[in-house]
Amino acid sequence: MSTDNQPVKKICIIVSRGSLDGIYPALIMANGARMEGIEASVFFTFFGLNALVEKTLDHLKVATVGNPALNMAMPLLNLPITMPFPSCVGVIPGVSAFATGLMSREMEKLDIPPVREFLELISDSGGKLFACRLAMDMFKLKREDLCDRVDDVLTVGQFYEDAAGAGTHLLFT
Repeated sequence: MSTDNQPVKKICIIVSRGSLDGIYPALIMANGARMEGIEASVFFTFFGLNALVEKTLDHLKVATVGNPALNMAMPLLNLPITMPFPSCVGVIPGVSAFATGLMSREMEKLDIPPVREFLELISDSGGKLFACRLAMDMFKLKREDLCDRVDDVLTVGQFYEDAAGAGTHLLFT
C-alpha cells in the first residue's frame, strides 16, 4: 500500500545489474505484482540487459567478486551467515560456477523458475518487459539479439511516460 492508503496500481522496476542475484529480485517483484493484479513494467538497462539477450539469458552467474552480501549464501554450505565470503576466493576459476549452481539448486527446491521461464510468466500475465535504447546502442545490440518476450526498446523518457500515473512506484535493482 502507498502512504496515502490507496492500493498500488502499477510498479515500474529498473534493472541495471546483470548477475543472477541482480536480476532475480526484479523478476520476483514483477511476477508478484502481476499475481496481485498490479500492472508491472520492467526496464532493463546497462548490464541488466544480460537477462534479455538471447545468447546470455540462460547463462547468468552469481557475482562472487566484490559482492559484500555473499555471506547470505554461507548457510547453503552449512556455515554461519556471519561468516564473510572473501572476495579473493571469488576469482578462483570455478567458484562463480559453483556458487551459481548452489543458488540455482536452492531456487529449484523452492520452485523458483529459471530466468527464461520467469520472463515468460511475466509477459504472459500482461507484464511489460523493456530494453533501454541507450544501453542497446552502447553495447551494439540490435532488437533481434533480444528474446522474443521483450515488448519494446525504449528511451528513458519513453519509460518515464510508461511509468506515469497514479500509484506508480519505481524500484531499482
